[in-house]
Amino acid sequence: MNKKTNQLIRNYVNDNIDAFHVARIDNLRQLQLNTVLKNKNPYLFRAKNLTLAPDLMAALLDARLSSSEEGSFGGFLEGLAVFVTEITGGGQKSAAEGIDIDVIREETRYLIAVKSGKNWGNADQHKRLKQNFKKAVKVLKQSKHVGQLQPTLGICYGNFKTKNNGEYLHIGGQSFWHLISNDADLYIDLVEPLGHKSEEHDNNFKAEKDKTYNRLIREFTNIYCDETGSIDWAKLVRFVSENM
Repeated sequence: MNKKTNQLIRNYVNDNIDAFHVARIDNLRQLQLNTVLKNKNPYLFRAKNLTLAPDLMAALLDARLSSSEEGSFGGFLEGLAVFVTEITGGGQKSAAEGIDIDVIREETRYLIAVKSGKNWGNADQHKRLKQNFKKAVKVLKQSKHVGQLQPTLGICYGNFKTKNNGEYLHIGGQSFWHLISNDADLYIDLVEPLGHKSEEHDNNFKAEKDKTYNRLIREFTNIYCDETGSIDWAKLVRFVSENM
């Protein structure tokens, strides 16, 4: 990555990464015990012999935060990919529904839907992606000078091989960042700017997480522990699954 591109990416990250960290802390402050417990598998935690409320709450909280942060940071990465395309690859943000990037490479026009990780979406979302690709191609082909179109699913990380399933190109990791930037090393170079103020953000997050952890343990103990201090598993199972 040249110095100019490095600085532009650094500026973008500095301007936008704070929003990710603010969202992490807001998520903690708004988190309610019922939300943490809902749709979790109490049988699994019982089978793992989690008899201490702090241990159970740590497992539940970490699982909740991991899922939430993956989605939040995924949105940041997708925005970063669009920005990188604009400043390095001559591409642009696509105006087509469900398509993020529009960029030309070697006389092929790539219509790219960006996802942060390989395991994204449900069956309906995958179906919608295919429909969005078909619609975008149909609209663009109305122009006589459109050239070759290649619907593409671009994944921000992963070492799987590039493949074409007949409906769209599936590309990820190093190959994806190279496609949108013409820089084979960009996927590594991005790591350094992302560390901007990471220690400061992590300290703030840890302080808020500790408070949330203590709050949820207190609430859980008051509601789901009996007079002896033992977890009332029957009551917990009823909360999660009772529907008759």
